[in-house]
Amino acid sequence: MNLAVTRLDLESFESLPMHTRRCVFWEVNPSSSRATENEIFGKFGTSFESEFDKEAWISGVLLEWGTCGQVAIDGQTGHYVGTAFYAPPGRVPRSGHFPTSPVSADAVLLTSIRTEPGFEEAAPILLDSVVTNLVRRGVRAVEAFGIVRTPAESADPSGLSQPPSEHDEVAELGALESISSEMQVWADETIVEITRAMHDSPQANLCTECIIDADFLKDSGFDLVASHPRFPRFRLELDEGLGWKHEVEHALEKLVVMAAMDLAGREERPASVPVGHRQR
Repeated sequence: MNLAVTRLDLESFESLPMHTRRCVFWEVNPSSSRATENEIFGKFGTSFESEFDKEAWISGVLLEWGTCGQVAIDGQTGHYVGTAFYAPPGRVPRSGHFPTSPVSADAVLLTSIRTEPGFEEAAPILLDSVVTNLVRRGVRAVEAFGIVRTPAESADPSGLSQPPSEHDEVAELGALESISSEMQVWADETIVEITRAMHDSPQANLCTECIIDADFLKDSGFDLVASHPRFPRFRLELDEGLGWKHEVEHALEKLVVMAAMDLAGREERPASVPVGHRQR
């Protein structure tokens, strides 16, 4: 499949997939109160869809910080089939409201990598483009909140989980009864840990499209820096060891430019005159 990845700019905003243009899960500015925090994670819905606010956020970050997104384009159709967004954590209000917050001060936050159905192979390409861009800008590390998906979320391609049905509630009740019977042999610390996990883990109406899968981050070389059964936080060091790719690319680009200049110079030179002949 022919895919091209390029930096996001405002001119391409209208070409972004519908959900990407409208969803401002990361970009809204929630209150720090616990009640509002529960509202954010427990009742996510259409109130967090605003194409105007998303465009304004992109515009502001581009102006004040620089490139904050990479887009994947299908070479055959020209359609935008994948996006990756990243920014300093201070520009991402949602980053302070996770159980594993805050993001490290020296890191840029990778908020989301999202692909259209059938174009999942664009995800690692988008990540490579993000890393390359940040290495060139001298960023030290990139962090991301992962999500450990429930079976229902994994099966729901829309990424927006629905309220549990009556059948689901019965199944959940059975599972809770089973847990209760097993609690008799669990240590107190285990019970506290599971209770905290259930409290901190939203299960309904969560936009899982906008949070990166934890397995993808682990498979991509990220290290776990803050453990959580639902929202672990990962980190990828962008040290000098990753700079070789940029140096090689820079050298190749320089060779290409020099070759093009040499070719252009040759084309502009007048044809040589054979020895022994004079021009009249």
